[in-house]
Amino acid sequence: MLKIFRICALLLLLMAGVPQAVGDGAEDSLSIVATTTQAADLLGILVGGLDGIQLTALMGPGVDPHLYQPTESDIVAMNQAQMVVYSGLRLEGQFDAVFKALAEQGVAVYALGAPVKDAGYIIGGYDLSDTLLDVDDPHFWFDPRNWQLTTQDLADRLAEFDPRHADVYQARAAAYIEQLDLLYAWADAGLRSVDAGRRYLVTSHDAFQYFGAAFGWRMQAIQGLSTEDEAGVGDIQETVDFVSANDIPVLFVESSIPPDTIEAVIEALRAQGRSVRIGLRELYGDAMGEPGKFGGTYVGMLAQNALTVMQSYQCMGVTVDIRDWPAELEPKPPDALWNADCDA
Repeated sequence: MLKIFRICALLLLLMAGVPQAVGDGAEDSLSIVATTTQAADLLGILVGGLDGIQLTALMGPGVDPHLYQPTESDIVAMNQAQMVVYSGLRLEGQFDAVFKALAEQGVAVYALGAPVKDAGYIIGGYDLSDTLLDVDDPHFWFDPRNWQLTTQDLADRLAEFDPRHADVYQARAAAYIEQLDLLYAWADAGLRSVDAGRRYLVTSHDAFQYFGAAFGWRMQAIQGLSTEDEAGVGDIQETVDFVSANDIPVLFVESSIPPDTIEAVIEALRAQGRSVRIGLRELYGDAMGEPGKFGGTYVGMLAQNALTVMQSYQCMGVTVDIRDWPAELEPKPPDALWNADCDA
């Protein structure tokens, strides 16, 4: 009940004023709000450094967008913006009423997942018993080819909304899509070098189905699609049995989720005398890393996840061919990341 009252109170703030659209007395300025870290990163690539464009990011590194509730300052920022860009497919589940109210006021509200959904590349969501649910898996960005669709569609939308910079948006999108080609080819070659019978990725929650589909790995998660799904003792035991049956040597913790459930699975497996470990680093799940860090970009986030998986398996004696980093692909992984310490 308190949650309902809080959302209603925040929605009242949307009545405070109607934002100006570009071309309606605001030709020289454009305010854009991004919800997630991925949305902010892509917008930074397309609009960064352009005169008269203000970009505001709501969620920071390590924030769980499934559970994040908009604050009063978030509502004010969105109310003052001409465009709000969000991930979509109910990833930001606490924002639904806000997005609807903003759209009714004339704010351009854009979902990054829309072009991927329209193209037919969205994966259906499953519950913890592998039953297909009538929901979409919102973690579409973990396939770089999906992110290419999103990049081009967002550039097209920005060009329509802000014709002054249309050529810039299109040129930046084209250059970035080439970068994503390099990223996909590098990650695909390395991840598929692992024997097909060893390609299992066990994580805290079901965020990596697109990653697995893109690079040929099979997924197992303790929690479901949303971190609102609570894992019980039965879910932990099911994961223990799955890991044992498939002789999986590594399990992975995610940056935006407490490690408790993975640690419980590890403890149970070790009690059985099995040699298992937690991955060398946390995987970036629903949020990217710190700004200015390698994992604080989309390219770095996905590449670091791929490296973490490959290196962690390599440390457990699995044969992996980690390819050289493409010379043209930016940013480049830091030496400390590239040269993994299996004893860390």
